[in-house]
Amino acid sequence: MNYLVITGASAGIGLKTAEAFVSAGYGVINLSRRPCPLESAHHIECDLADPDFLTALAPELNKLLVDVDALVLIHNAARLVSDSTTETDSQDFRDIIEINMVAPNTLNQFLIPHMGPGSSILYVGSTLSEKAVPGSFSYVTTKHAMVGMMRATCQDLAGREIHTACICPGFTDTEMLRAHVPADAMAMISGMSAYERLVRPEEIADSLLWAANSPVINGAVIHANLGQVER
Repeated sequence: MNYLVITGASAGIGLKTAEAFVSAGYGVINLSRRPCPLESAHHIECDLADPDFLTALAPELNKLLVDVDALVLIHNAARLVSDSTTETDSQDFRDIIEINMVAPNTLNQFLIPHMGPGSSILYVGSTLSEKAVPGSFSYVTTKHAMVGMMRATCQDLAGREIHTACICPGFTDTEMLRAHVPADAMAMISGMSAYERLVRPEEIADSLLWAANSPVINGAVIHANLGQVER
């Protein structure tokens, strides 16, 4: 059986992605603090901010992946805070790096041995993976680093028929976006795409499902933003 292991499938892009992969016949394993509301998904509670998070979940993951054919790993979970270069304390920065960068590396190290030909490692980036805006220092920095991690993954796995890509959503209608954008600014944010609306989480989910089954895009950064309007 083909499996998806995804972080942060309790809501938003992660939840819609879990639904898309279940519909495509995959077994789905979610790793997050909050449970995935999708009944057919297997939820393993963990806190990616804990450097030792893998210790508790490794035995259960090993059992679930005994008979796996192809495995898709999607690094979706991330922490977004409003911060700046001039004010971010280094320990606060380390805490964000732990979730946004170190946890994906930990999962790569653990799961790559389970991956046979046809498997993939997909990273959920952002429009801020290749540009910057004020007040998003740690998010911009780690999303840029995620592109580097994806490209390095591609090179280091050459010859193993495991492909990788970074899907970079534009402004997507999720809890995280609405928590960080004031309601009165939402119309302006929506107008920043050529379609003058927010990206729907299921559109990113469909893009990730396509990417998981498209080895030709190995090493690619794919912008999924409805056409970002630069002003």
